[in-house]
Parts: sequence; structure tokens; C-alpha cells
Amino acid sequence: MSTRREAREWVVQILFQLDLNSQDNFDQVFPEFWKDKKPDRKLREFTESLVRDVRKNIIQIDELISRFAAHWELHRMAVIDRNVLRMAICEMMLGDTPHPVSINEAIDIAKYFNSTESGKFVNGILDRVRKELTDTTGNTSKDN
Repeated sequence: MSTRREAREWVVQILFQLDLNSQDNFDQVFPEFWKDKKPDRKLREFTESLVRDVRKNIIQIDELISRFAAHWELHRMAVIDRNVLRMAICEMMLGDTPHPVSINEAIDIAKYFNSTESGKFVNGILDRVRKELTDTTGNTSKDN
């Protein structure tokens, strides 16, 4: 049985693929991705929805990353780190998942796919983004 954690890993994998291939045609990307996987319907929908939301909000998400990633240009970041950040920020912006959950999942996924240093990098940026989103939305209940 698949979990939301596995779905988030799939989101990062799909975003990675889209980032490197500049494809926006989800009708081609999703069926190919799912060929060797057997997710349940809810997790597949969660995955595809989050990928679409990231792509729909990518300009705003990338602006947040750029603002809080001191001395790092977005295009020079590791592709995994960039897409883990995109996924987590999108989740935090949507507000369906508590911010600490999104951040912890992102840190673990960055460490799993890249390195311990990636986890620290992702944590630093996401904590600043969390504070910004909490200040602008007044949504402190997501942080408790």
C-alpha cells in the first residue's frame, strides 16, 4: 500500500522530469510515469493534483524560493532541491497540510534523493517561507 510520503516522492520525480524536459503536456507525462507503479486512486489523484498545482503556481513559488535562498540562483540549485522546495511551498500555500508536515516531508525527501546537506538547505528556506506565509495569511494554526 502506498502512502502520502511515497506520493510526495512521486511528485518530486515528476517535477524533476518536467524541469529537465520542459514538458507541460501532462497527458503524456502521467501515463508514462504510472506504467510500472500501482498507486491507489486517492494517492494518484493527490500526486497529479500537486504536480499540476506546482506548475500552475510556479512563478510565485520560484519567486519565494529566490527571495529566501540567499546567494543561490534558482537555476544553479540542485534539480532535486529546487523541486522538493517547489512541492513543499505549494503544499504550504494550499493550506491543506500543516506546515511542519510539509517541511519535515520535504527535508526527508531531499535527504533521501540527494544528501544530508540538501535537507539542511531545504529546511532553512522552507522555515523562512513558512514564516512569510504565516505572516501574510495569519494562519498560525498550521504551525501548531
